[in-house]
Amino acid sequence: MEKRWKVLIADDEPWIREGIRDAVDWSSLGMEVVAEAEDGEEALELALTHGAQVLLVDLNMPIMNGIELMKRVRVELPDSRIVVITGHDEFVFAQEAIRLEVDDYILKPADPKQLHTVLGNVRRKLELAEKQNGYLAMASKQISKNFPLLRERFCLEWVEGTMTEEEILEQLHFLELPASAPLRLGIIRWPESSAPQRLMKESDRQLLLFAIENITAELLEPYRHAMFRDAMGLLVVCLWEAVPESVYAEIERAVQTYLKLTVHLCFEQVEGSVTEVASVYRHCRTKVYEELQISPIVRRARQYIRDRFTDSSLTLESAAAELQMSPVYLSRVLKQELGMPFVSLVTQMRIQLAVQLLGGTDLPVGEIAERAGYESQHYFSTAFKKVMGVSPNQYRRGVVYTEGRIE
Repeated sequence: MEKRWKVLIADDEPWIREGIRDAVDWSSLGMEVVAEAEDGEEALELALTHGAQVLLVDLNMPIMNGIELMKRVRVELPDSRIVVITGHDEFVFAQEAIRLEVDDYILKPADPKQLHTVLGNVRRKLELAEKQNGYLAMASKQISKNFPLLRERFCLEWVEGTMTEEEILEQLHFLELPASAPLRLGIIRWPESSAPQRLMKESDRQLLLFAIENITAELLEPYRHAMFRDAMGLLVVCLWEAVPESVYAEIERAVQTYLKLTVHLCFEQVEGSVTEVASVYRHCRTKVYEELQISPIVRRARQYIRDRFTDSSLTLESAAAELQMSPVYLSRVLKQELGMPFVSLVTQMRIQLAVQLLGGTDLPVGEIAERAGYESQHYFSTAFKKVMGVSPNQYRRGVVYTEGRIE
């Protein structure tokens, strides 16, 4: 059935409404008159009831005049077309009609040919708008379908540092990501992902990368994040929520358990605006490649510490005994390869956890101290201030600090 555009005629004079209705060959225009009204209030009600797309409006009507009616219609039916047919030939009325974006302004008595021509133009505008809306709907559907790809392309440009802050914020909003810098950015790498000579078929390599992505996505699912591969095949993760250190360790363990692969992770805090993401990415990329220089024994020792740093009974001696090496040797190799001895490494992990709990929970400081592996709140507060430059309570209140490197 051929589509008909719905027309409403609003005029307080019955003979004028009848004259307009009889003067136009509505079917040749693909239109039909669905309602007539003698005042603005009735016209608005009928327009909304029928979903009128074309309104022929007189300015001088009782209860609600034509100007007020058009203002309301512009809010309630913004896509409708309006033609003013009036006896008012005053500039102020014409000026207001133009401001309300009417399609035409015809003086009574309306000439049938002029009215037919005006309505023909209105129909063409309606048809054009309908086509445009159809194209926009198709484009919107395609964009939604390709959202993951669009996010990946944006993130690649973001970490490469080729976008301005304004462009980044616009893209974050459009792609339904938090319009702020992530709390942390990380890179996950496995040696085969960038080996100069491929040690396996490309199809097998892609399957393993996909499996690593799935494991990571599953473990990070409770936290707001975006994940993508960079140009070198490294897995990059942006985190907008605090993630416990244990989750990173679980990613390593899961990949090792299910895929028999060793992955290297580096996650760093992002401080500053969204434009700082690129520099944090470069720093993480450098550090993750440096992981190749770390010996298996240090990697095993670090993992052991990650698994147990919240245990207040953990000591250099107990760790060395479990790892079957002397305490002196363990502390020395950690210092040589990681840049910090055993105690500093444990302290770093504990303070990082404490920072997350202070910023992301309402737990009392005493309970945070216990969860981070400290036997007493006093000892925890002393260690925290030494590292962060402020007390736990000051940090929670949002004190800005610039110090905090563990030696």
